[in-house]
Amino acid sequence: MKKSFLTIPFLVFLIFFQYCSAPNNEKMELPDKGKVTIMSLDPGHFHAGLIHKTMYPQVDSTVYVFAPEGAELDDYIKRIAGYNSREESPTAWNIEVEKGDDFFSKMISKKPGNVMVVAGKNDQKIDYISAAIANGIHVYADKPLVINQEGFQKLVRAFEASSEKNLLLYDIMTERFEIASQLQRELSMLPAVFGELENGSLGNPAITKESVHHFFKYVSGNPLVRPDWFFDVTKEGEGIVDVTTHLVDLIQWEAFPEVILDTTDVQMLNAKRWPNSLTLDEFSKVTGKTAFPEFLQKNLKNGNLEVFCNGEMNYTLKGKHAKVSVIWNFEAPEGAGDTHYSMMRGTKANLIIRQGKEENFKPTLYVALLEGQDQALENAIASTLQVKYPGLGLQKQKNGEYLIVIPESYHIGHEAHFGQVTEKFLEYYESGKMPTWEVPNMIVKYYTTTKALEMARE
Repeated sequence: MKKSFLTIPFLVFLIFFQYCSAPNNEKMELPDKGKVTIMSLDPGHFHAGLIHKTMYPQVDSTVYVFAPEGAELDDYIKRIAGYNSREESPTAWNIEVEKGDDFFSKMISKKPGNVMVVAGKNDQKIDYISAAIANGIHVYADKPLVINQEGFQKLVRAFEASSEKNLLLYDIMTERFEIASQLQRELSMLPAVFGELENGSLGNPAITKESVHHFFKYVSGNPLVRPDWFFDVTKEGEGIVDVTTHLVDLIQWEAFPEVILDTTDVQMLNAKRWPNSLTLDEFSKVTGKTAFPEFLQKNLKNGNLEVFCNGEMNYTLKGKHAKVSVIWNFEAPEGAGDTHYSMMRGTKANLIIRQGKEENFKPTLYVALLEGQDQALENAIASTLQVKYPGLGLQKQKNGEYLIVIPESYHIGHEAHFGQVTEKFLEYYESGKMPTWEVPNMIVKYYTTTKALEMARE
């Protein structure tokens, strides 16, 4: 394994060079013309359906679905039917389904579309991605693309192949569209307010991202039914390589906006993982199954199911200390949901996102000024941020922090972010290129998460 690591910086450079060697990053010629036609492969995760909550002018209304028979396919079809039949802004998707165990070979041989969407069964995902790229199909995939170092090596090769074939390979990073994260990033880029990002330390990181998730929750107004394999970390991936994909992505995106990163920029300091214990009643409530399946028997302890869904990593990125952690609980308190906490420490200010009871469980951004630059913050809001985000306000709190007042219209919710990131993918598709930093930084992101898992298991 150590030998293969030495090749990664070179591969990142090679992929970057292939994407960027044309003068002024000229548009690459994509083999597919006209409308995007989606092929949805084995939609085992509800995220596969969420991208269809809205329609897109560039996307053909017919979606070709290739999947095995079962509850997951039924849930996907039912979800889209619900979007089609809703009273407000109904969609008009037409679903063509090919069922059977040979679903993947059918997709490759028939190839009725030009973009494969894949969500779920994360252990197999990279092999599907690699085969799609080899057969001239663009890939738009839910996170995580890979869940271990073996998969990471395959991913690097898949990016090489996608570059050679002028194909897009892109993961669905919804959290970049959360308004509090966007404003945290914007403010961190204003030296008069933020200064520069601190270097931080292991005990006091420069940037922290923490996420709390829940097994039982509501999606599109209905209780979420999770497949039983979701609780098999060999298939879904441990928490430290799953949800953390978003958090590591945000750290790169905020701390080093549009900077091309390399795996040599990452130094993993420590990482740990620990399980959650689910009773059979809890497992049944979220899966609908009355017993633990045979493939999960190996993970039973004292009659409960142990799921390694929690994790933490501490690392440096270009010398800046970062901390990422994910916690899974069974069910959120009433009125709450999945939550996010973030801190960016600058030389002049700290930018803090909280999402607790005081914030009505909505991501809320606070600014703690360290040098009394109140006027600089007010000027930044008025002259810069209000131009881009009309309606923003500023409210000083009793503890001296400033609350960034965000109009309700910007809080569109997690599900709506899938439409926004899909529009970004379509923008890349139409232009025939992605920003020069996207592919190298996706590689660095998955290097970070899989390296953390490797260290945590040690």
